[in-house]
Amino acid sequence: MDISYTHDVVAQLAPNGVLRAGINLSNFLLVTGKTMAGDPVGVAPDMAKAIADHLGVGLQLVPFPSPGPLADAAVDDVWDIGLIGAEPQRATHIQFSDAYVEIEATYLVWADSAFQDAAELDAPGVRIAVSERTAYDLWLVRNIKQAHLVHAQGFDGAKAAFIDGKCEALACLRPALLKDVQTIAGTRIVSGRFTAIQQAIGTHRRHAAAAEFLQRFSQHAISSGLVASLIEKHAVQGLSVAPLA
Repeated sequence: MDISYTHDVVAQLAPNGVLRAGINLSNFLLVTGKTMAGDPVGVAPDMAKAIADHLGVGLQLVPFPSPGPLADAAVDDVWDIGLIGAEPQRATHIQFSDAYVEIEATYLVWADSAFQDAAELDAPGVRIAVSERTAYDLWLVRNIKQAHLVHAQGFDGAKAAFIDGKCEALACLRPALLKDVQTIAGTRIVSGRFTAIQQAIGTHRRHAAAAEFLQRFSQHAISSGLVASLIEKHAVQGLSVAPLA
């Protein structure tokens, strides 16, 4: 896979010699810890470092508490690349590469629930708790036709709405639910998934040369084994290497 680049790519991604990478701290699969200095550690920061190293520029990690503010900041001059889920609602200002990793999203329900499969939850009268503006929430907003989405601030808020009995189901990434099913008594995870979140590398839409390079780099990272090695390095469970486009 050709990952050569032109002067335009560097000029668009690191005009001052430093690549600023927006990092979503709420994705615990892609950000698995912090350094002693407080900088995020994980697959996403390492992907950003690989890009910066390849371009021969410095790296500045720009952390955001959740993906919504990171996406909103695309109109501001605060980051050059953003590592978040590629969703159509975010594509107005962000040009995304194809995914480099995927994460399954599904539902947690009460053990005595009649629902067995994720596809059954989109039904009249069903209330689904979800953390607002996450990639899986954006998918649900586009695709849920009959169930009612109960939006909460952050996953803890969505979990509280479910536990308090305000909802029949809790939507989240499967790895998170695998932990919660162990701690929330009387619950289970339905079979199947409602989507697989496509985690990608985005840049500003006006940066066409940079976007084309990032697409090639993301595919190279998959085919060369870089993504798989980063998942292994950080011992992440529930994160899959995306298929080549």
